This record gives sequence, structure tokens and C-alpha cells, in this order.
Amino acid sequence: MYQLTSKRFSGRIRAALTLVVAIVLLGACASPPPAPTAALNSAKEAIKNAEQAGARQHAGAELDEAQQKLLLAERSVSAKQMIDAERLSRESMIVAQLAVARTASAKATEINREMIRSADALNEEMQRSGDQQ
Repeated sequence: MYQLTSKRFSGRIRAALTLVVAIVLLGACASPPPAPTAALNSAKEAIKNAEQAGARQHAGAELDEAQQKLLLAERSVSAKQMIDAERLSRESMIVAQLAVARTASAKATEINREMIRSADALNEEMQRSGDQQ
């Protein structure tokens, strides 16, 4: 009889320990992931680069969108929504990089137009010189 009671008691202890371990593991899984510090810093750096490249003048809409996504990412961190914060940070960085690319393209187009104007002016000058001889 004593042995039967001991087996029931150890079975209950084993079941209780299993339950405690399961609760601890579920609690660990339920905790939010850490803040996406690296992604936030990358987005901030990309926005800074876009501003320095002159994106406000040439790609203002993209720069505004990047800043808005970064703001939403920071709010998501405050709300402990780390997965959303990570996604928004990455989107912010990508849109800021797009702003840099559009700015570079706009600047290259302006340089190209200036070169065409200069070449046209040079051609006109050469024709006038040729006509005078």
C-alpha cells in the first residue's frame, strides 16, 4: 500500500513539474523579440544620407515616406510590436535608398542637359567661325 501511494505521489510531482516547465517555455515563447536596433539605425543612416544627397529637392515624396515609416517603426517599438518595427525600419531604409537613387538620377539628368546645351553652344560658335572665313 505504501509503495502504491508513493508511486501516485511521484506521478503527481512529475505531472506538476511537467506543467511548470510547459508554462515557463510558453512564457518564454510569448515574450516579444528584442527591439530592432540595427534596423532602426540603418534606416536613420539612410535617411541622413538621402538628406545630404539633396533628396528634399529631388525626391521629397520618397524622403517624407521614409521618415514617416521610421516614425511608425519607433512607435511600434514603444508598443512592443517588434516584428512590425523591424519591417517598418527596413521599409524606411529602402525608401530612403530609393530617394538617394532618384536624387542621383535627377542630378545626372541635369548635368546631361547642361552638357547638351554646352555642346550646342560650341557647335553654333564653330559654325559662326566657319561662316566668317
